[in-house]
Amino acid sequence: MAKKKPELQLYNSIAREKQVFKPIVEGKVSMYVCGVTSYDFSHIGHARAYVAFDVLYRYLRYLDYEVVYVRNFTDVDDKIIRRANEVGEDPRALSGRFCQEYLNDMADLQCLIPTHQPRVTDHVDQIKDMIAKIISNGCAYAVDGDVFFSVDNFPNYGKLSGRKLEDNRAGERVAVDTRKRNPFDFALWKSAKPGEPQWDSPWGPGRPGWHIECSAMSAQYLTHKFDIHGGGEDLIFPHHENEIAQSCAACPESNVNYWIHNGFINANGEKMSKSLGNYYTIREVTELYHPLALRHFLLGTHYRSPVNFSISQIEISSEAVFYIYQTLQDCVDALSALRGESETNSKPARYINGGQECITKLHSDFETRLADDLHTPVILNAALPEAFRFINVTLNMLKKKQQKQQQLSIAKTLIDLEKEIKQVLDVIGLLSNLTYAEVLQQLKDKVLRRAGVTEDDVLRSIEERMLARKNKEFSKGDQIRSDLAAKGIALMDVGKETIWRPCVPVQQEKPNVPAQQEKHVIPVEKENPSPTPAEDQSSDK
Repeated sequence: MAKKKPELQLYNSIAREKQVFKPIVEGKVSMYVCGVTSYDFSHIGHARAYVAFDVLYRYLRYLDYEVVYVRNFTDVDDKIIRRANEVGEDPRALSGRFCQEYLNDMADLQCLIPTHQPRVTDHVDQIKDMIAKIISNGCAYAVDGDVFFSVDNFPNYGKLSGRKLEDNRAGERVAVDTRKRNPFDFALWKSAKPGEPQWDSPWGPGRPGWHIECSAMSAQYLTHKFDIHGGGEDLIFPHHENEIAQSCAACPESNVNYWIHNGFINANGEKMSKSLGNYYTIREVTELYHPLALRHFLLGTHYRSPVNFSISQIEISSEAVFYIYQTLQDCVDALSALRGESETNSKPARYINGGQECITKLHSDFETRLADDLHTPVILNAALPEAFRFINVTLNMLKKKQQKQQQLSIAKTLIDLEKEIKQVLDVIGLLSNLTYAEVLQQLKDKVLRRAGVTEDDVLRSIEERMLARKNKEFSKGDQIRSDLAAKGIALMDVGKETIWRPCVPVQQEKPNVPAQQEKHVIPVEKENPSPTPAEDQSSDK
């Protein structure tokens, strides 16, 4: 009988505690995550959010739930219109282009495609219908073609964020409008302005407000009651607070059981935000580092905690990913001659000493840690490294003369351990569809690009070092090796051969460079990172 999988516990923002996850319908999960406003390339704050919810999506599927995952696009918005005017492009064409760029980034980061990816412009009718219901239920009013939600008519306003109206700051996004009955009332429908996208409505031509889109689209695809609503901490207020108000005002039975929010990314110890100009796009990072390195970095901190982005951390993750794939490749290479014999041997092979325990522990740690509010750091920093150490020790055993049955036992152990590791990597999204060798080559290509050299340059340096050593010019040989190490390229002497692999660069002491002069690279990490929240990191709402 299959072993029962552990109960999943998630931190519920509205309850302010971890709770056992129990779906509305047994065996099925409905999940909505707020998506991007598509007016620019997505940044690493977006990556933080969508990698976190991708892990949740993957783990729910691993737990055998049938998941309906909805992640929207905001493709009509003030920012989109403003950017389109700046570049002289049609707003819909611009937003469509950046929707595709976002999807390209998500594919690079190995985020699975959601069940539905609705766009606001395709759901204006549903939005207008919901606004009409809110007005009919006495919670909204029309003024000069605009429609505002009346917070005074919704007594539970603030239950998610814990804020009281008197504590809120008016004009979270816009200046206070004197036409509002309460300064904290917010727009459901915006009247048309010249040159802007617009739709006809009972209140005049216009377009949807900021918050109403997610209420309407979540109801369209998941009904008014669903299991999980996710996004960044910056969306708790006002966006998610307003979503609750709108949805309940339109349909009093509306309810989301679990509100899940991810923490922010800081850049070199300072809050990362567009207004400060210190944010980095996903594309800027993945041009120099493998997307798996960025994903590894993001998973190295618990999703609800703040994480500090820096060159040293992304370099460490890049090396860790190389180590993962190199160890797996070494395993495949060593087993190539034994794998078939192990599978066809008439006498069943047993695990070597410690093999069963290693496999069982990895499986248990994987399930237990993910079930505890998606605790990926322990998996990356403890469970997987322990398994890889066991593989390397076992591979060394194969280098020594072994009896045939012992070789088959080693092969069985490594084959089953590799299978377990691949399952873990798959669920946390670090298992590529490419071969191990292809990923390793991609990692090498990235470090060559960062170093500004070609592989031929490295091979020539290796030849120069070998010649220097042959001529007993050891200091010259050491300098060649040090120069490459400073660029993130490590030389390794294996027998009479020298090979190279990426490594964390050995940094030289050098003066600080003003931030504006090094924007094209990822900046150097500072001490004492601050947990100050960033703005607009999850969805640019």
